[in-house]
Amino acid sequence: MVSVSAYAQAIVLLPFVSFVVALFARDNLPKGGAYSGIAATAGSLLLSLATLAAVYGGRTVNETFYTWAVGTGAQDWTLSFGALIDPLSALMLVIVSLIALLVHVFSLGYMNDEGEEDLPRYYAGLGLFTASMLGFVIADNLLMAFMFFELVGLCSYLLIGFHFREPGPPSAAKKAFLVTRFGDYFFLIGVVAVFTTFGTAAFAGAESFPHLAEAALGGDATVWTPGNMAESTWFTIVGLLVLGGVIGKSAQFPLHTWLPDAMEGPTPVSALIHAATMVAAGVYLVARMYGFYVLSPTAMGIIALVGGFTALFAATMGVVKQELKQVLAYSTISQYGYMMLALGSGGYVAAVFHLTTHAFFKALLFLGAGSVIIAMHHVEDMWEMGGLKNKLPVTYWTFLAGSLALAGIFPFAGFWSKDEILYETLIHGLNEPLLLIGYVFGLLAVPVTAFYTFRMVFLTFHGEPRSDLARDPHPVRWNVKGPLSVLGVLAVVTGGINLVPVKKVLGIKGIDVLHKWLNNDWGGIEGLSSHHYAKIGPYESGYLFGGEAATVIAGAAVSLTLALAGLALAWRLYGVADPAEHTAKLGQIRELLYNNYYQDEYQVRIADAVRDAASGADTFDQGVVDGVVNGVSSVSLLSSERIRRVQTGIVGNYALLLTLGLTTLLVVFALIGGWFQ
Repeated sequence: MVSVSAYAQAIVLLPFVSFVVALFARDNLPKGGAYSGIAATAGSLLLSLATLAAVYGGRTVNETFYTWAVGTGAQDWTLSFGALIDPLSALMLVIVSLIALLVHVFSLGYMNDEGEEDLPRYYAGLGLFTASMLGFVIADNLLMAFMFFELVGLCSYLLIGFHFREPGPPSAAKKAFLVTRFGDYFFLIGVVAVFTTFGTAAFAGAESFPHLAEAALGGDATVWTPGNMAESTWFTIVGLLVLGGVIGKSAQFPLHTWLPDAMEGPTPVSALIHAATMVAAGVYLVARMYGFYVLSPTAMGIIALVGGFTALFAATMGVVKQELKQVLAYSTISQYGYMMLALGSGGYVAAVFHLTTHAFFKALLFLGAGSVIIAMHHVEDMWEMGGLKNKLPVTYWTFLAGSLALAGIFPFAGFWSKDEILYETLIHGLNEPLLLIGYVFGLLAVPVTAFYTFRMVFLTFHGEPRSDLARDPHPVRWNVKGPLSVLGVLAVVTGGINLVPVKKVLGIKGIDVLHKWLNNDWGGIEGLSSHHYAKIGPYESGYLFGGEAATVIAGAAVSLTLALAGLALAWRLYGVADPAEHTAKLGQIRELLYNNYYQDEYQVRIADAVRDAASGADTFDQGVVDGVVNGVSSVSLLSSERIRRVQTGIVGNYALLLTLGLTTLLVVFALIGGWFQ
């Protein structure tokens, strides 16, 4: 029988093979390599489902494939490649491979039918992108994860800039690459710190760094720390260093500015980036390292606060955008903020739940936007649309399902996962003021999310057509409708995998499938009921009105009411035959939001300040350091020039110089001897 680790290797290698085939076969492939990509991702999906079944019941497979360096010293260390297959990674494998398959199929309608050039390069990029993310998911250690993390960033750069002959995409690709690299510098330092501290970067097992950290805090192990720094302080610093890479990849404040610009890439690429690869990688990494992060309440609090603030901050910018994909971009930043809020608040399962539901409804919304863009001949301005509801019925109804899930409307998938995040944050925030602030941020983002989501729906599909393109849209084919239909169903039913509120209120057992699936296996760390974890919590729960069920009902009622209020306001302002741009009435506030709080300008100023500082250092280097070096070299050159003339090659001259030198030495020694008598 084939082992689970063999499945894992094949899951990664199949898309990589499609990358190699598309790269080298190129024009010899039908549809530019689309079919080989579809076959490869379909194979990965089937193997991922088999892997999911194989780890049922909480089984974990941790196997090393290849060891490429071993060191000895104060601590032995090993650099290796391996696979960690547990319920978390198995679930993520299914999500990534399924979304990648649907994106490949959708690309047949979006890229091939639109007469795009250089399709082999596109499908090669998709294959490498998928393989990189799958490799990142199965990584059994932090160094391997970092390497695939960087490959994911490289692939996003290549695909965002796919249309490199146009002015916008290359600039957006460079921005995405540079901003995320800034965060990855901290990540790399964090990787080095983990190796230096623990001598290992393994995620799970008795000798993994989370277990060693837990043992060190409990006094059962000794690890390296700089100076006399306390272990708890140092572990917090290490966790925050890794968090720098997470904030960059998952587009959290303040490193979120690259993601809206990334909309310059093809729409199927946007779906893959936002739903299952690039942006999901950061949140997945925190979930994978959760056993380490729970050891630092300070790091957890920072994660929660950054996530909650980002959820609200990004949502406010989505209310004024005019381009369809721009609204969805800010929505993604906001939704990943919710996941970070959950992770920082002790809601590990809630974060993984929202990661799952969001992957499906956000992929649906982006591919639905792609269908609209095809119909509108690549016009993305929502004010040029309107009246598409009856002309694109499959697109409309599936897009509506995704929008209801995004807005958190009962009973769609997003309602269950977002509500569980808010519930976990609330019950822990009742005893932790920092988390309570995060909860308020998350709650305020609910009506804003519903408003910008249905503003988008009404402007795009409802009312009267506002342009000739909207009056006579281009039809879409099965390869567009098929993926939308699959994702539309998932946006409706995926919430059923974790009906925690129903269980807590009605006491029905067996409906919190995801909780049972993850089996309290917090980021690969079994048995976190040890003395230290039990001591720190991670947080103590509190309840409103003295009861758990009452807290669930009150929290869900408040969030659903706010979501319906946002939907109603959007209907009131934009659900009419001839809507007006009501956000214009916001005046300077609208300008502030439309220009993204001038974040890009601030970042440019910071970059200019760094450049000026570097220029000042360069002036000092050239004027002082180089001056000294050049002065020494001038003296050396002058001396060598004079001495070189002595070397005539005539033996008589050398004998004369030798005699003169000896005579001079005798005279000097005689004088010195006279001075000392």
